[in-house]
Amino acid sequence: MTEAQTGECPPLLFFDSGVGGLSVLKETIKLLPRAPIVYAADYAGLPYGMKSEAELAARVPALLGRLVERYKPQLVTIACNTASTIALDHVRSALDIPVVGTVPAIKPASELSKTGVIGLLGTRATIRQPYVDRLAADFAADKILLRHAAPELVYAAEAKLRGEKPDIRVIEEAMSGLISQPEGEQIDTVILACTHFPLLRDELADAARTPIQFIDGAQGIARRIAYLTKNTTWPGDSRDGIFVTTGDIADIEPYRPAFAEYGIRRFEKL
Repeated sequence: MTEAQTGECPPLLFFDSGVGGLSVLKETIKLLPRAPIVYAADYAGLPYGMKSEAELAARVPALLGRLVERYKPQLVTIACNTASTIALDHVRSALDIPVVGTVPAIKPASELSKTGVIGLLGTRATIRQPYVDRLAADFAADKILLRHAAPELVYAAEAKLRGEKPDIRVIEEAMSGLISQPEGEQIDTVILACTHFPLLRDELADAARTPIQFIDGAQGIARRIAYLTKNTTWPGDSRDGIFVTTGDIADIEPYRPAFAEYGIRRFEKL
């Protein structure tokens, strides 16, 4: 039996295909520094952006059901744009606790843009979702929204968290994929529509070569988590967070220093 099952305060559970959800966890810790954390990564299923909608709609609720049963969290955050845009409704119908999703920050990007031309970087699965079309129609109908699939950035972010140097060529190609489109030279705001991508914010800014503001939904998600848990009495001090993987636990070794920065020091396999 785990501490999360026996402790007085149920944890917050964050779920992603890999380490991308750390960009959401980082903002949450700023608001809730003493919240017990369980971070789950579906490394056996990485990358989500290359999977079919049907596969993810079945896989994500099943995994989260097992995780909720084991760790008894008070709230689940799907810290993955692809999983959220495809499986959020399925997960909410399967669980009896609050579930917070991650969606592309199209509304705030539309409000920030001065030129009216916005870029969106995401996985192939995310950028083709009808949900993204609806967000664009609702909040950026008077803007030009240019989309580009950059799934290789997921691996670049994973490499960076392992302490390796990310492939700059991949990062430059991602930015070029936006800027080279018609009207692309006018982009002044780029939505990072994958939670892995904010981990590469500095590298993407360097590759842009012109001033561009990058925006993601992490701060808004953190505020939503804080609001939904406003009646929780958190422990008096922070406790070691738990990392759980669906993959090989040995593969996590290079990530340990990065996770330690977020207070995650216990590692388990689902």
